[in-house]
Amino acid sequence: MVKTMPVDRLSDDEVREILTKYRKIALVGASPKAERDSNDVMRYLLEKGYEVYPVNPRYSEVLGRKCYPSVLEVPDEVDIVDLFVRPEFTGDYVEQAIKKGAKVVWFQFNTYNRDAFKKAKEAGLIAVAHRCIKQEHEHLFGRP
Repeated sequence: MVKTMPVDRLSDDEVREILTKYRKIALVGASPKAERDSNDVMRYLLEKGYEVYPVNPRYSEVLGRKCYPSVLEVPDEVDIVDLFVRPEFTGDYVEQAIKKGAKVVWFQFNTYNRDAFKKAKEAGLIAVAHRCIKQEHEHLFGRP
């Protein structure tokens, strides 16, 4: 039996609106290692003018920015919680996103967790899944 992946069913216009309207991003699973996707995406988002707060309890700084151990410890408001963690950890970060008052939870490739996705939607958050925020930005706004 083929296991199908649920989709977030968001149109390009809806994703464009998210990326235009929401500018403060907690990037969970941020890494100072240049070869990591989270590092590449964070660098890209910073270059595009987003306010990015790295979240990872293992590091004190990523790309010259203070790194926070949890979304709840980010001192500013957070619009988007962008997940770069294994699916079994996304539920905790969705809980943090809800408590923090985020508007969007973005499940990067290979981070999808059905229960966490459902929890985000039930709490009224926009949930984006099986997409890369950088790739979507390049697709919708053009490459640099």
